[in-house]
Amino acid sequence: MVSPGTLLKASYNASKEFFRPPVAEARAPEQQPAAAPRVQPVMVPIRSIGPSHGERIATHLLALGAHDRYLRFGYAANDEQVRRYVDGLNFDRDEIFGIYNRKLQLIAMAHLAHSTDPNLKSCAEFGVSVLAQARGRGYGSRLFDRAVMHARNDGVDMMFIHALSENTAMLNIARKAGATIVRDGSESEAYLKLPPADLDSRMTEMVEEQIAQTDYRLKVQAKQFWDLLGVIQEVRQGVRDGRDRMPM
Repeated sequence: MVSPGTLLKASYNASKEFFRPPVAEARAPEQQPAAAPRVQPVMVPIRSIGPSHGERIATHLLALGAHDRYLRFGYAANDEQVRRYVDGLNFDRDEIFGIYNRKLQLIAMAHLAHSTDPNLKSCAEFGVSVLAQARGRGYGSRLFDRAVMHARNDGVDMMFIHALSENTAMLNIARKAGATIVRDGSESEAYLKLPPADLDSRMTEMVEEQIAQTDYRLKVQAKQFWDLLGVIQEVRQGVRDGRDRMPM
């Protein structure tokens, strides 16, 4: 598990990039051999999101293609069914986690649903979705790890994943985490026994959530800055165009 100090340092380094304009990449001198790429750990800010983000959640799920909706919900959900799912989210009982890009688009989200059965209070179910353009970056696994940590800290000792057997990406995430997978025809059930919370899990979740909230605020400020700059540039261009059209 990443230490809180490392998380804070990574967050600070990432935040400095928000307000920097794009620059051309420098070309390495031809006489120098290309160095082997260094793989650096990348921190992905994952924040807990509430009912005020309901429209962004709906936009995210509605952007999923027909097959992706089929894998996420277990059936070919239409727009009305997706809207009904979003309207039925219980933000007091469950936990929703999200990853936002710089345009404040929700590109990946997870739903950790706690059991409504009084006899199964220590159980929760995990579901995840990632937009097509954001795949291949391990977001599903990151969201799963974040949900596991929160579940532990919330007293959950068993996490379930109900998925179609053809949803290999989801089942692979569960299998890598050590979950037991039981297949029943076209559907599969994965369950993962969680260890109890400890000081490390509680501190790490607290720090990660704070970093994610700060990251989101920075993205909001950066988007407002670049949107305002775009408006100013449009106004300037309009003034120039008007000046050019004036008779001499």
